[in-house]
Amino acid sequence: MKVLVVGGGGREHALVWKIAQSPKVSQIFCAPGNAGIAKLAQCLPIGAEDIVALADFAQREGIDLTVVGPEAPLCAGIVDEFQRRGLRIFGPTKSAAEIEGSKVFCRQLLAKWNIPSPKFATFDDPNEAKAYIRQQGAPIVVKADGLAAGKGSIVCATLDEAFRAVDRIMVEREFGEAGKRVVVEEFLEGREASVMVFTDGRTVKPMLPSRDHKRLLDNDQGPNTGGMGAYCPVPDIDALLYDEIVETIMKPTIAALAAEGRPYKGVLYGGLMLTKEGPKVLEFNCRFGDPETQAVLPLLDADLVDICEAVIDERLHEVDVRWKDGACICVVMASAGYPGAYEKGKVITGIEEAEGEEGVIVFHAGTAMKDGQLVTSGGRVLGVTAIGRDFAEATEKVYKAVSKIHFDGAHYRRDIRPKSVA
Repeated sequence: MKVLVVGGGGREHALVWKIAQSPKVSQIFCAPGNAGIAKLAQCLPIGAEDIVALADFAQREGIDLTVVGPEAPLCAGIVDEFQRRGLRIFGPTKSAAEIEGSKVFCRQLLAKWNIPSPKFATFDDPNEAKAYIRQQGAPIVVKADGLAAGKGSIVCATLDEAFRAVDRIMVEREFGEAGKRVVVEEFLEGREASVMVFTDGRTVKPMLPSRDHKRLLDNDQGPNTGGMGAYCPVPDIDALLYDEIVETIMKPTIAALAAEGRPYKGVLYGGLMLTKEGPKVLEFNCRFGDPETQAVLPLLDADLVDICEAVIDERLHEVDVRWKDGACICVVMASAGYPGAYEKGKVITGIEEAEGEEGVIVFHAGTAMKDGQLVTSGGRVLGVTAIGRDFAEATEKVYKAVSKIHFDGAHYRRDIRPKSVA
């Protein structure tokens, strides 16, 4: 069968890498892809948000399955358009994807259905938002309502920081139209975790839990980024806690969306805080996480194409979603200056040497070919990933691999692993 993957980052490289292992698949296309993906798939000069061109290509080429990586095309209705044309596509419809597309919608849904989440208020007037913040005190969290590439959630330690966040989002419109409204939320204390599940709208099959590292610098310092690395599974989430997360958060949310006339099919990703009162929802995403996917998919011991097809056909209950033992770590290597302005076109060397290590995979995120050389083309450049029998082995492998890769100004965190691992 022919498969089309939409997107061009590290998550999409991981999806293409896993899909390529399916004996069912004869050809993979990726739009727009990147230099690493090009070794496994035919990359297309079509943007991930050019829904009509993507659907035209899928129709013309006889694509049997399309898998969507990023949130923007999902929130814009790519699934609805493909379904309208009778094309098979994995992901939620536009109305279901609103759980990520609008933080206001998400918070109101969770409150209505009593799904554990922080106290919140929503505002379309910056002065009213500031008055509420003054009343609540700090620390507090200010979020842009719409899509902001993972950077629209601002944790504020002081009132001044919170007022500044409101101005950045609503007055200066740092995140464009996403900042027309804000959600102001209670600050939750605890440990963060990412839980992704496959669902066909009724059956829920959880993936292994993972933990993302959002901050730029070691020890969770510096500005928020799209993610500087992840590990899987999460040692401090035992079977009992994981069951609680699935039964009190993931399944009720999917049931709530169905009850609201927005049946959800695809991957639902819960960004959670493990608080003293139990797990609570920080955010929901309507797709595979990035970089969590790069740490989770290498441990999947099942055919991803089988799972995607079962989700589309609403027969996920028939599929055995198995997982390998062991541990996986993904370390993001980023351009100097990221998450702010950064230069492109830096020559990358050492990837072949890094991948010569057993259990190491280098997923490309922001790479391109220029004059026959591999160069940087994004903020997050590579996701260096290693599988080990345990976290000690995975840590040793991944940082040995990272040390072999070079490009001008490369930045990465040195602490992507559970705190229990030295």
